[in-house]
Amino acid sequence: MPFWRRKTEVKLIVGLGNPGREHTHNRHNIGFICLNRFARKHGIRWDRRQARARVGSGKVADKEVVLAKPLTFMNRSGESVGQLVKKLRVSLDNLIVVHDDLDLPLGKIRIRPRGSSAGHKGIESIMAHLGSQEFARIRVGIGRPPAREGTRATEAEIIDYVLSDFTPEEQRLMRQVTSQVAEALDCVLSEGLVAAMNRFN
Repeated sequence: MPFWRRKTEVKLIVGLGNPGREHTHNRHNIGFICLNRFARKHGIRWDRRQARARVGSGKVADKEVVLAKPLTFMNRSGESVGQLVKKLRVSLDNLIVVHDDLDLPLGKIRIRPRGSSAGHKGIESIMAHLGSQEFARIRVGIGRPPAREGTRATEAEIIDYVLSDFTPEEQRLMRQVTSQVAEALDCVLSEGLVAAMNRFN
């Protein structure tokens, strides 16, 4: 029996990003930023390392919750998430991943129960290590870099963009967004994924 079919009731919420102070305010790190906000809201401390992730745990809406920020760098997120799912015996319907999305306008969020990676390297890595795309995501829009007239941004320009910091104006907007993501996570835990999709999508 695959390891993810041995169910436990633990909810594993993963935020994606890159470790290191230089990446703290990067657009690519909005998953980390959202989880930090959720942890503060519920008094959850990042008090240990496990499976190459910074981890904290607590109870939210009467559910056991483990929060994790992989320290493997974005493109290898699956190495950490796969280990956590196995160690904690988390079923994939109890896994939620929060990550940035270039294809959503800045500040918009979308909750999805499953789906493809849409080119997101962190999600691709997680899918590869789990052998499945059957896990929920909260996608947080960061928009795309402005393109030169008549052209699309190059791969190098996109990389530079996602690894750059939010501007002060964008940071003000994203503070509202991180609060909304925390509310969405509360809704998922207390009322379920469908209710959260109906309310926040």
